[in-house]
Amino acid sequence: MKEYWTSLASLLGVLAFCQSLMQSIFPPELRFAFLKFFNRVFHLFSSYCYFDITEIDGVNTNELYNAVQLYLSSSVSIAGNRLSLTRAVNSSSITFGLSNNDSIVDTFNNVTVLWEHVVTQRQTQTFAWRPLPEEKRGFTLRIKKRDKALILTSYLDFIMERANEIRRKNQDRLLYTNSRGGSLDSRGHPWESVPFKHPSTFETLAMDPVKKQQIMDDLKDFAEGQMFYQKTGRAWKRGYLLYGPPGTGKSSMIAAMANHLGYDIYDLELTEVHSNSELRKLLMKTSSKSIIVIEDIDCSINLTNRKKNSNATTQTQRSYYDMETRPGTGSGEESGNGNTITLSGLLNFTDGLWSCCGSERIFVFTTNHIEKLDPALLRSGRMDMHIHMSYCDFPSLKILLKNYLGYEEEDVEEDVLKEMERVVDRAEMTPADVSEALIKNRMDKEKAVRELLEDLKSRGEGNVKDGKLRGQSGNLTELEIVEEEEKRAIDSQNEEEDTDEEEIEVEDNICKD
Repeated sequence: MKEYWTSLASLLGVLAFCQSLMQSIFPPELRFAFLKFFNRVFHLFSSYCYFDITEIDGVNTNELYNAVQLYLSSSVSIAGNRLSLTRAVNSSSITFGLSNNDSIVDTFNNVTVLWEHVVTQRQTQTFAWRPLPEEKRGFTLRIKKRDKALILTSYLDFIMERANEIRRKNQDRLLYTNSRGGSLDSRGHPWESVPFKHPSTFETLAMDPVKKQQIMDDLKDFAEGQMFYQKTGRAWKRGYLLYGPPGTGKSSMIAAMANHLGYDIYDLELTEVHSNSELRKLLMKTSSKSIIVIEDIDCSINLTNRKKNSNATTQTQRSYYDMETRPGTGSGEESGNGNTITLSGLLNFTDGLWSCCGSERIFVFTTNHIEKLDPALLRSGRMDMHIHMSYCDFPSLKILLKNYLGYEEEDVEEDVLKEMERVVDRAEMTPADVSEALIKNRMDKEKAVRELLEDLKSRGEGNVKDGKLRGQSGNLTELEIVEEEEKRAIDSQNEEEDTDEEEIEVEDNICKD
């Protein structure tokens, strides 16, 4: 054994002497040129090519590095043996990642690639205005040379899209509101945000299941319709108008839409916006995959039907889009406060050129009185889908019983259930009213059902006695009344457009004469 170690020491000494001799005979430049030539020969006969994606590109963070890290996290959690765990800011989930100098195999379009996470110690760095991390991190992608075109044209784009989806899924939703008086935050943004924690979903939303499914299908078609909108030359946006009495779940509907799609919400307060230009700037600072909400739009600015308001010749000669500002503030010239939001500015906000500065955005307006809105806001292209949020019907009542009491249909006595079905439409109680009746007695479920039934009967009898109940003696139902008002509003818009065209034609003839 002693002779073995002696021989090994002698061999190591010879190797060290040879290395020292080579370094003294061959200068560093020659050795570098030899290694470079050897690498070229090796890569020439190799069937693979390699791409390095470093964490820091110069002094800036490489976005592709972060995208690859997120993308690999979806498959690393299953295939990897040694994993690193991270949790980002505003994230509710843990992300898996490759550990240092570990590798993983991925497949794309039947092409196999190898990813390796390379981490090395950074050499002593000189003075820099931005200190660099002590470790150099990066991914090395190994692919076959014949697959190079496919990988560079499609695979990397797929990784970026997939990473954006994972990032959006992991991050908590945010609820934005425009800053008071148009002020900017510390980063120069006009929006302030808080985490969006509203628990409303389409499953818990008190609405007719058929109507609910139609809305969900429409949202799904919109979210998956990028190619359709590009092919047809339309901006990738959609408008929803939620109308109905207070307490019918309009805000809950917006929250359910955001949770269903995974979108952020921008709650626009028009009373804090001073001009059309400021409104455009707010729109430009919204992100894609978001819902822009204006609640109670009929109370924010004067958007009443222009035909009903026209009571003088001067009024009829006004421009189609000329409109008053918010009630009580007066025009910008009269009040001196510069509050000059017009109907024209709002229409351009939802359907003009500026509305196309982002993609995959939804506009939602809510109102308690659809008949007060100007017809120009109601047409398709601005408000594509009108959703009537009505009083609680029997399917909605069963959903509320399940939400608050955990009762399925078979858990309620058959006689009680039939009596509820008979009186619920006559009672005209909003989902908010029914919810409150169930919440206050949720600890005693039988008492909650009993008192709710009594409340429904009392409300129904009161409506019949006071003559407030719709749908009797040949009168229109509530839904038919709203639909009739909506139809009249749209018809009045068409009449105004015809009148405007006739006036323009008369003016042209006068000019020709």
